[in-house]
Amino acid sequence: MENKYAIGIDVGGTTTKFGVVNNKGEILVQGRIPSNEHDFIEDFIQELYVKLLPMINEVGGIENIIGIGMGAPNGNIYSGTIEYAPNLKWKGIIPMADLMAKKFGVQAKLTNDANAAAVGEMMYGCTKNMKHFITITLGTGVGSGIVIDGKIVVGHDGFAGELGHTIIRHGGRMHKNTGMRGSLESYASATGVRETAIELLTQFPDKESLLRNYTINELTSQTVFECAMQGDPIANEIFEFTGQILGESLANFIMFSSPEAIVLFGGLTKAGNLLLNPTRQAMEANLLPIFKNKVKLIFSELNESDAAILGASALVW
Repeated sequence: MENKYAIGIDVGGTTTKFGVVNNKGEILVQGRIPSNEHDFIEDFIQELYVKLLPMINEVGGIENIIGIGMGAPNGNIYSGTIEYAPNLKWKGIIPMADLMAKKFGVQAKLTNDANAAAVGEMMYGCTKNMKHFITITLGTGVGSGIVIDGKIVVGHDGFAGELGHTIIRHGGRMHKNTGMRGSLESYASATGVRETAIELLTQFPDKESLLRNYTINELTSQTVFECAMQGDPIANEIFEFTGQILGESLANFIMFSSPEAIVLFGGLTKAGNLLLNPTRQAMEANLLPIFKNKVKLIFSELNESDAAILGASALVW
């Protein structure tokens, strides 16, 4: 295996990241493509193939690739299929592992994207000495991976651990892709932060804010962060609100599995303490005494895309 390599692919709601990984867990080369520019899965796979082929040739050709591991929303580790993913363009059941194996000529395995990230964190990140932890991905959506006794919880059908779709505000905000109301993802994702910004700017039309310098289309979680760093009151309120909801949810998750740590990663964590402080405060305020001050709330030490790429590649070693 010394001169063999694996390909790890992380299919996110907005961007797909991929890399060639050696048996030491080092990503030798990586790249990215948009996830939702192609109406047909075959066209998406073709673009992946075109982008990956030069990387494969760099390590001596396809004969040196032992396989492809993928993490994707609603990825089923048992069947290798993506099933009814709300944040992806391709609907229904997609036999992704089979399609990739036929295209590349090597074995391909698939799991849920957040589970892949949890495996990467467990093997190479800040939880490599832990057997009980939860990873929460705060990106376009909210993904989660639950590790108990050193094993990823996948359930009888491969779909356990969809914490982002748990209802935390009954009758609350509509999730546009699922039709559900009040799910965590509706509030604590990058998309949710944008929705909160629009709501607060509409509710308080007379309140001054740097966010009013942007059009609706220009409002993103990044612009909210930039305004919050300049002391903008509405932008700071958005992160307080987001942290409150996230913290309440994390308290529920802690009382379910009693983890040693909860690891946050994804684009929204770039907000740093603007998000972490209100989240920790709300989390601790909603815990039973037996759980208080026991669970570490930390940011991943791996680069944003590395955990998922590494975890996905581990599927085929």
